[in-house]
Amino acid sequence: MLHKRKSICLLSLLTVLFFSPLAYSQTTTTAAKTESRGKLFDDASNTDSDYLMAIEKAGEVLQTAYNDADFDGSTYHLFSEIDRTQQKLDLILANLQGANPNVRNQQMYRIVLEEISKELTDQNNAINLRNKNLEKIKGRFIELRKDKALITLLKDTILRKQFNKEFLNLKKTYLSTDSLMNHNSEILNTKKRFTVQRRIAVSSALLSVEKKLEKSGISILGKEYPFLWNTNDTIAKKQLAQTIQGKVAIEKSVATYYLNYSIGGLISLVLFMGLLYWYISRNLKYLKVNNHYHNLSLFNFKYLNSRIILPITVIGLNIAIVSNLYAPALFIELIQLILLVVLSILFKDNWSKESIRNWFLLVALFSVLCFLDLFIGIGLIQRCAFILINILGIRYGLVQLKSIKEQLYIKGFFKWASIIFLGLNILAILFNLFGRVSLSNMLSLTAFIALTQIIALSVLLKIILEIILLQIYTTRIKRGLETIFDHESLSDTLKKPFILVISYMWIVVIASNLNIWESLNSSFKTILNHPNTIGSITFTLGNIMLFFIIIWIAHLLQKYVAYFFGEVDDENEENVNKRQHSKLLITRLVVLIGGYLLAVAASGMPLDKLSILLGALGVGVGLGLQNIVSNFVSGIILIFDKPIQIGDVIEISSQSGRVKSMGLRTTKINAPNGAEIIIPNGNLLSQSITNWTYTDNFKLVEISFDVVGDIIPDDINLIVIEALESQPLVNNSRTPQIYFTAISDGNYKLLVKFWCSIYRTEETISSARQVLFTSFKAKNITFST
Repeated sequence: MLHKRKSICLLSLLTVLFFSPLAYSQTTTTAAKTESRGKLFDDASNTDSDYLMAIEKAGEVLQTAYNDADFDGSTYHLFSEIDRTQQKLDLILANLQGANPNVRNQQMYRIVLEEISKELTDQNNAINLRNKNLEKIKGRFIELRKDKALITLLKDTILRKQFNKEFLNLKKTYLSTDSLMNHNSEILNTKKRFTVQRRIAVSSALLSVEKKLEKSGISILGKEYPFLWNTNDTIAKKQLAQTIQGKVAIEKSVATYYLNYSIGGLISLVLFMGLLYWYISRNLKYLKVNNHYHNLSLFNFKYLNSRIILPITVIGLNIAIVSNLYAPALFIELIQLILLVVLSILFKDNWSKESIRNWFLLVALFSVLCFLDLFIGIGLIQRCAFILINILGIRYGLVQLKSIKEQLYIKGFFKWASIIFLGLNILAILFNLFGRVSLSNMLSLTAFIALTQIIALSVLLKIILEIILLQIYTTRIKRGLETIFDHESLSDTLKKPFILVISYMWIVVIASNLNIWESLNSSFKTILNHPNTIGSITFTLGNIMLFFIIIWIAHLLQKYVAYFFGEVDDENEENVNKRQHSKLLITRLVVLIGGYLLAVAASGMPLDKLSILLGALGVGVGLGLQNIVSNFVSGIILIFDKPIQIGDVIEISSQSGRVKSMGLRTTKINAPNGAEIIIPNGNLLSQSITNWTYTDNFKLVEISFDVVGDIIPDDINLIVIEALESQPLVNNSRTPQIYFTAISDGNYKLLVKFWCSIYRTEETISSARQVLFTSFKAKNITFST
């Protein structure tokens, strides 16, 4: 009896849970039973099978809802991101509550807070999406009310007793699903409340940072402290030690936070450096194994001839400085000092004693300057120390910098760096004297960083060029080309685009230390992203600039990509790798086409406007560009059809020579007299071409001569064959052909044909004549030709 009562309660609970909004009469139990019986007998279409199917469907809906309501891996990943964001925010808020950090730290806080604000917005949107999914799941329960068989079953007491076991299982599934949905909904609402609270905290912190930056920006130009001669504050040793300890703790905390914040980028940089180390080590190892390592001294290598880890560290530290513009002061100045230490080790073996002594003095001045800026509070001691360093810096720039300049690879930028160094030191002294201490300190640091950074970037350029020359030389050795190419002219060609990159890096570092890079960058972005309209076309200067930059880079890559195949402009060897040249031409074509397509996509030009442009171009082709397009298409056909390749010796019309290079529009041929013949690709396809090296590089040549003396033809044949076999330039794999064109007593006329390299035809014929003359003269036979 008790079991029946529990079953009735269970069924009633399910009825209320599923269908509480349903309205039907429940005045008395007897009336309900009567009504149920009436409906049961009236609805003759429902069978036990229909009811079982309805229950099964409800169970499937509940089970599916349970599976969908359960959190998946992406949700737990979202929760982890929320926790990490909270940790970052807590660290920043804790640092902001401490002593006021310098301007660079405030800028770092602003950048990080803006990123955290964006993260919180994305996380809040993700939580809202999951809440909507839960609402959709709840909607599935409402859909169950439309199942008439299930409604009839729930209303009928007799039927409910019949399917009591099924209803028990249904209740169990429902309770677990309902519990899971309520639990997950509470978790999402809690996370949402946290994100909202954090967004408020971030907004408040951003306002605080902006006010401090605005205040520091205003005060930095005004008088902050008394004139130096009116300053009389003194600090006890104990108080000074406590101040240093406090500043060390603050800067260490900020730097530790930034290190954790940027750990992903730093790991990527370390992996890149490791890959570069493997790449350079592999090439050097190959040269050592094949006994060519000693030839690197002929390329004037200064940094890749020993301790590869040091030049690679220089590359990584230079990248770290430029890519961490908003890092805290301790972090960025520590990287600068580490870079100077690594450079000192590199310079120790390459510079003169005077230059290295002056370099160490520069490093020492910069180190003291960083210590004073980071850990000594502004007062009489710090101001006097800064002025002393500025005076030493001015003397250094006027007297001792000349010895360092002579050691650098690029000297043009060093002149400007010296002027900036002297000018900023002079301004720093003046501002310090008149109470604008923050501005003075900033100018002092910028002066030393501008000078040391240009030296580091000069070393960086030399290291990059050495890596490229190493790649070219290693590739040539692998191809069997041991000749030393003109590396100086090649370096002068390669360094031009890199100088642009180095100039940009130098300007960015100087502007960042002067705290004007962000405003300059935002101003440039505003100008470049401002929409301009001409007619129906809307464009931005940034898109146009990006379009031309990508095209310039594409042309630069297709021009210099040959160097990584071991090709240089002055090569004229016989054993040209024609297959490699074909790959090179295809690579150039892909780079150019990909560059132009990417440039068009980056320009933001609409496709309908592009179709108009292509239509106008088609008209231009029809009117006057037929030859240009014909040569371009012919160039593509030559690349893939390969009737001629680089290194082939060809004859076309009255011109002959060796193919030097093949472009998309023209082909260059080196004539035997040294002239360079430029032939449009359309002419190569429209005329008959004689390709002497299409199959191999050998040519059949002939020599006519007379022999007079007491000798028989068989002996003449033997002398000729032995003489030709002794010549390394003659292809002895093919038997020479000897023809007697006239024979008389003691007088013979001969025609000898043999194979030799087409690239050294005249040299081979001359050597053959000499050796034949010597051979016949040794037999007292007269030889004439």
